[in-house]
Amino acid sequence: MNNDTKTIRLDLSGISSFVSDAELKVWHDKCQGYVEALHQGTGAGSDFLGWIELPTQITEADLEEIEVAAKALADQCDYIVSVGIGGSYLGTRAVLEAMTSSFEAYKSHHKHPQLLFAGHNIGEDYLWELCDFLRGKRFGIINISKSGTTTEPAIAFRVLKALLEEQVGRQGARELILAVTDKAKGALRTLADKEGYKTFVIPDDIGGRFSVLTPVGLLPLAAAGINIRALVEGARAMKAMVDSGVPTECNISALYAAARTALYVKGKKIEILANYHPKMHYIGEWWKQLYGESEGKDGKGIFNASVDLTADLHSMGQWIQEGERSIFETVISVLNSDRELRIQPDKEDLDGLNYLAGKRIDEVNKMAELGTRMAHIDGGVPNIRITLPKLDEYYIGQLFYFFEKAVGISGYMIGVNPFNQPGVEAYKKNMFALLEKPGFEEATKAIKERL
Repeated sequence: MNNDTKTIRLDLSGISSFVSDAELKVWHDKCQGYVEALHQGTGAGSDFLGWIELPTQITEADLEEIEVAAKALADQCDYIVSVGIGGSYLGTRAVLEAMTSSFEAYKSHHKHPQLLFAGHNIGEDYLWELCDFLRGKRFGIINISKSGTTTEPAIAFRVLKALLEEQVGRQGARELILAVTDKAKGALRTLADKEGYKTFVIPDDIGGRFSVLTPVGLLPLAAAGINIRALVEGARAMKAMVDSGVPTECNISALYAAARTALYVKGKKIEILANYHPKMHYIGEWWKQLYGESEGKDGKGIFNASVDLTADLHSMGQWIQEGERSIFETVISVLNSDRELRIQPDKEDLDGLNYLAGKRIDEVNKMAELGTRMAHIDGGVPNIRITLPKLDEYYIGQLFYFFEKAVGISGYMIGVNPFNQPGVEAYKKNMFALLEKPGFEEATKAIKERL
């Protein structure tokens, strides 16, 4: 689909025995109209399309301001806690985990502060253990919330702010707290203005799951030493590849959207995102939010799941191979590893691995991937393959924008607004009623009668 080795590539050959060229063409023919609806703002959710032009709108001044603030905080801290949930958490963690040594936490010396996370759950043990760990240590906080009242991050920030002020005083804490929030309103904006926290703005027209290239993601990543310029540059490159003037047959976001929609209407209701690189777990978690929140509404939408292979071949692999044939698989493959490690010969050969002697570990992994994809296709699972030349910030930036553009097209294809999430509020109303939050008296009464 794309022969440029400096970009991610899309391979749809693994669906050819499940979807005919004629069936795909139906959706290809519709793609350009949906792409134009995104760019012209004529579709549902047009108030939240700021992410489309975002990569080219980020200026040198924007990046410098983020880097200066991040360095100022990093210079004072050994640990930085990024407080946020959903889109204010998953993109940041996905990039961090992909770009950090798997054993960074166990090293005795760190070039950059270690980035920790809070506010993405309501785990009492987790928050207690985090505070216990941070007590007596040099730490700062990046609090990310448009409103400042979302329950999970608001609880975490209240607790962490109290600990920080206990250790360094209220004035000292002001220098160690950064806020990413609304430009003019909300509880966090009010607090930040009152306390004098350095702030960055979450744009009004960018929803949380599309916000990783705003200060929501860029600020904590910069503080952790991640190359945010390469991340942005990768997104810019992908934006050019999938822009409104690019024909459908060359637009990989449109082709991916068309392929998955064609599979969906043929009864493939579950999409499994598979990776063969241990550092890509949280990219799968970010993807699940992006696609689940964007498409799952009005009784429609593909159910999104993810697996880490080859590990999950020894658990979910059986279901994927022989379970109900309601699934298709999208495989993200990293073509080149960063390190080289070869299998050594062994005189005893008790494990029977001498036939692999001299081979790189990555070659074995690639053959496991190829063999698995072939087996899954033979077992009735259509396969879409996305390849990255290597796992770095530049190609992650490309991948993020590729998926973002595709989900906008996909949402329009199945007839939903891909930029809202009305169902997310349902659990909150019940929780507030159960906790007897002021203003929920009638709901509290009703829910208690129901119980």
